[in-house]
Amino acid sequence: MIVDEPWLIVGLGNPGPQYAGNRHNVGFMTADLLADRIGGTFKSHKARAMVLEGRLGAPGAGGPRVVVAKPLSFMNLSGGPVSALCAFYRVPPDRLVVIHDELDIGYGVLRLKRGGGDNGHNGLKSVTASLGRDYFRIRFGVGRPPGRMDVAAYVLRDFGTAERKELDYFVDRAADATEALVTQGLERAQSTYNS
Repeated sequence: MIVDEPWLIVGLGNPGPQYAGNRHNVGFMTADLLADRIGGTFKSHKARAMVLEGRLGAPGAGGPRVVVAKPLSFMNLSGGPVSALCAFYRVPPDRLVVIHDELDIGYGVLRLKRGGGDNGHNGLKSVTASLGRDYFRIRFGVGRPPGRMDVAAYVLRDFGTAERKELDYFVDRAADATEALVTQGLERAQSTYNS
């Protein structure tokens, strides 16, 4: 294995300002924060994604090389851009981290894992169809919709007023968890962030 192989960190979401504050876009929000930490700006990539290349950790510390990406396809077509980026950067699935919203865990709760099913998440379904299941996931809890609200309507709504008060904190924590996964490995990151 080449020591400086990059990791591909993909935040899932829908492109466009009308979706920016949606529950479905926590992956994009986390990717944006990681980009801020790395100190760069996203650039358009031929794989139909916005990408930023850099290193995690303190500037000049020689942290791991990463490519942070936001697919420009809609959520249910995420697999195409993600697999194209994996091919372009020669990133195997065991160096791919996908950050996404998760209905089955409470708001702000994180779960880190490798492999598994898609739990009806169309973005994961698309990525798995393109690359198989053996990639890392940062599952960001958004909770279940209230009452009989349609799931699609719920994830395509902005976070509520009470949720927004804590959103920056939870996004910060998701970015920390992503960095820990890449720099310390899954088990150590799980022991810290799988609350």
